[in-house]
Amino acid sequence: MPDNALPDPVAAKPAATPRKHAARAGEEIFAKAIDPRVVARFFGFLRPYRFMIVISIVAVLVFTLTQIAVPLVIRYVIDKALPAAAGGLAARGNAVHLLGLAVGGFFAVALVNYASNYCQQTWVAVTAERVLIDMRRAMYSHLQQVSLSFMDRTQVGQLMSRLQGDVGALQEFLESSIFAIGDLALLIGIIIVLLAMDAELGLLTLSVVPILVLVRAIWLPAAKRAFLRARETSSIVNSALAENINGVRTVQEMSREGFNFAAFREKAAENYRTHLRATRLAQVMVPTVDTLTGAAMAIVILVGGNRVLEGTLEVGVVVAFLFYVQRFFDPIRSLTMQYSVMQQATASGQRIFEVLDVPVDLKDRPGAIDLMKSRNPGEGTVEFRNVTFGYVAGLPILKNVSFSVAPGETVALVGPTGSGKTSTMALLHRFYDVWEGQVLIGGRDVRDLQQESLGRHIAMVLQEPFLFTGSVIDNIRYREALASREVVERAARAVGAHDFIARLPQGYDTVLGQRGVNLSIGQRQLLSFARAIVADAGILILDEATASVDSFTERAIQTALEKTLVGRTGLIIAHRLATIRGADRIIVLQEGRIVEQGTHAQLLAMGGLYHRLHAMNVASFDDLPANRH
Repeated sequence: MPDNALPDPVAAKPAATPRKHAARAGEEIFAKAIDPRVVARFFGFLRPYRFMIVISIVAVLVFTLTQIAVPLVIRYVIDKALPAAAGGLAARGNAVHLLGLAVGGFFAVALVNYASNYCQQTWVAVTAERVLIDMRRAMYSHLQQVSLSFMDRTQVGQLMSRLQGDVGALQEFLESSIFAIGDLALLIGIIIVLLAMDAELGLLTLSVVPILVLVRAIWLPAAKRAFLRARETSSIVNSALAENINGVRTVQEMSREGFNFAAFREKAAENYRTHLRATRLAQVMVPTVDTLTGAAMAIVILVGGNRVLEGTLEVGVVVAFLFYVQRFFDPIRSLTMQYSVMQQATASGQRIFEVLDVPVDLKDRPGAIDLMKSRNPGEGTVEFRNVTFGYVAGLPILKNVSFSVAPGETVALVGPTGSGKTSTMALLHRFYDVWEGQVLIGGRDVRDLQQESLGRHIAMVLQEPFLFTGSVIDNIRYREALASREVVERAARAVGAHDFIARLPQGYDTVLGQRGVNLSIGQRQLLSFARAIVADAGILILDEATASVDSFTERAIQTALEKTLVGRTGLIIAHRLATIRGADRIIVLQEGRIVEQGTHAQLLAMGGLYHRLHAMNVASFDDLPANRH
């Protein structure tokens, strides 16, 4: 993490209404208007599955045709077979034949209906699952490459909301879209059949459709806003959950449970209100469609029944009309309910593609050098040449900093919080690019080196070690996955971790909980030291790496590191003097500038800032007045 805290990206924006401000705070850089190109872009993920989608659509259309065919079979039975059965003996024989044809046709339609329905359900589900996996892979891969500056200002809960909820919404959208094709085909087919059977009655029956169109035109804008707002509040709630779960130790330590719950309850209540409004709007169309269905059926019964009595219309036509009217509004009802899914998916797609569009600021230049293959004898050389850098424009953390570290030399960086110590390490690993100047390894600018080779050449041990869910041995050989058990045990013994590992239930095969919660902070730190040793990197960086261990363990680690650092370049950041006293050189930073440098003895002789720290026996520069030098 940078020495200087990044400002809230929302705070710099103009004032907004509480509702808008809450949305922006939850969405940060993601709060934009719905992009009409989202759907088209989403279909780019479908391109590899064109064949499966075509099969799915064909199955949907065949299923739709069987639904249209059933009322026609019923009309045939009523108007042809039954009248024949009422006639003489010869007519009855013909009626049996006609009924046999009707029954056979009905069973044939039912069989095709079953087969096509099974195919559409299976193929649509398989296609949607594959697209779902592809989208999550794309997001995961991209998030592994984006710059740390993006991650610094983005909450984990938001990203998890996109990886889980938003991708799931797009999966549901894909399924709904394919089925919607069948619904539209069913509507068109029913209209054609109604007009073909009797144009006058068909037009009267369809006269209720303009009313539905008008209602939907009024309903859609409000529904769009409601669905988008519901998605935004869900992201805010997810972010609050992730933040409080990750910081549960601090919450309990500071007795913030009540305050945090009250704040969360307010966010959850807003989420409930927005989802309730979206749900209500989604349900508005259902009773509307039901009412219009009843009105259309009433028209068929009144007008059609009167014409049957007049002898100008067959009874089978009226019965078929009633079936078609009922089926006509079913796809409308289905499309109305699916609209909420589609609208949510549009908002989700916007949020997903905004993540995928986050630029990767730090990329390898064309022809970047593989540091591990260059075979330069001076690869361990580190140089900062007139470096100026900061996290916020106009607020530099490092100001024209220059120093060099020879191969095999151990240099310590000390200074107050915010002086730029950790920033130098982030620049060396090229987590960020400098504003001005150069950072060089082996005489080469880090911007000319492959980032992957930088990762293999530099090992870092941070103040807050991060352990992954998995076995102890897998965590120690996290970078060198093929390292043997002997190499892992040798590294663990070197840092004094072997004894406590051996006492674990399954030793090196013991599975750790998330972030290593079943170990003490000191034990986690020891594992991170062992991990750095197994990495066997040419440059070793220790950023407050012994802050979480006791003095006895620290002494053991120092003994092990003296052996480990032989032939390697070491950079150490520490407030505790015991960690840096044996360094070949100590660089003192204050307010982003180098104010002193030398050995421990030389700095004491200078009588400056370092000397006062030693004389006061203080473990941190933070206690010293900023204006004293």
